[in-house]
Amino acid sequence: MGFLQSTFSLLIGTGCGIYIAQNYNVPNIKLFMKGLMGEAKKLEESYKKPGDGKNKDSK
Repeated sequence: MGFLQSTFSLLIGTGCGIYIAQNYNVPNIKLFMKGLMGEAKKLEESYKKPGDGKNKDSK
């Protein structure tokens, strides 16, 4: 019974997702995440200590 219930839930969710994607203006998550990662990299570079990237304490 658990397998059928899980499969039914998956099919309903897939069908609803397809309907929403076709009939509503859904933002492109891939482009949003790329922009967010670009901003995170800029922020990381602005807080990075100057140097060659090697730890001076370790030999």
